[in-house]
Amino acid sequence: MTYSGQVTVGGPADVHELKDLMITKIAVGPMDNNAYLLRCRATDQQLLIDAAAEARTLLGMIGDDGIASVVTTHRHADHWQALAEVVAATGARTHAGREDAEGIPVPTDVLVDDGDVIRVGQVELTARHLVGHTPGSIALVYDDPHGHPHVFTGDCLFPGGVGNTRQDPEAFARLIHDVETKIFDVLPDETWVYPGHGNDTTLGAERPHLPEWHARGW
Repeated sequence: MTYSGQVTVGGPADVHELKDLMITKIAVGPMDNNAYLLRCRATDQQLLIDAAAEARTLLGMIGDDGIASVVTTHRHADHWQALAEVVAATGARTHAGREDAEGIPVPTDVLVDDGDVIRVGQVELTARHLVGHTPGSIALVYDDPHGHPHVFTGDCLFPGGVGNTRQDPEAFARLIHDVETKIFDVLPDETWVYPGHGNDTTLGAERPHLPEWHARGW
């Protein structure tokens, strides 16, 4: 089956099969959050991005192999409702952006800064610190050596715009600056974007609309 990235709460997961990495996307919770399970094909080690809600659903997706780590993209509560239960069940190490960790009520084992590398088996993910939606939001970039990059953006980039900055012009300016300089300026149009809610997109689909986003201020 071809991966579409279109998932619904209560529905099946969708799996993006890459040469070195399997990415399983599922939607959970009342705010239609996306959670992503990454599995290194060489080692079978797994990493979860955003234990957002529905711990039983997430643990069912994780399966008996467990996870080595879980990354929380930012401190907003809809992205960590199942974190405590998932960590208790799996013993996974927790990662979060340094500036957001204090807002997550589960201890963070690894404080993540811009440019840090997080590994799942033999696969490397590079963290990019994006300020504006929250002070410590992080995106994770997988630069697939066999194809185009993939980026997990949390709530910082969606189809149609950057994340909510609560009508704060300064926060919007910071977020769109970081998204442009750390994502759009350094990654190609083919880059696949996996957001914290809703459907996936590509940088190529969104790039022509950057001037519109600047003009409207959100």
